[in-house]
Amino acid sequence: METTFVSILGFVAAFCTTVSFIPQALRVIKTKHTKDLSLAMYSMFNVGILLWLIYGVLIDSWPIIIANVITLGLTLIILVLKIKYK
Repeated sequence: METTFVSILGFVAAFCTTVSFIPQALRVIKTKHTKDLSLAMYSMFNVGILLWLIYGVLIDSWPIIIANVITLGLTLIILVLKIKYK
């Protein structure tokens, strides 16, 4: 039962942190305004998310894998648009 609780906790945490990027991604896609976003922050953040994804695969942790695949997709959109629309 403890393993189930830990997995649920992981999925809920992953959901919250992943979904938090949706409004930013939608706003950047809609407005094409990226002036106030930090290129350094989004660059480093994407590297960190990629490393978390690799870590999740290595330890076979689905909450980490799923969350980081989705988060990486959202933050890469923001990063690419930041570079495109400086």
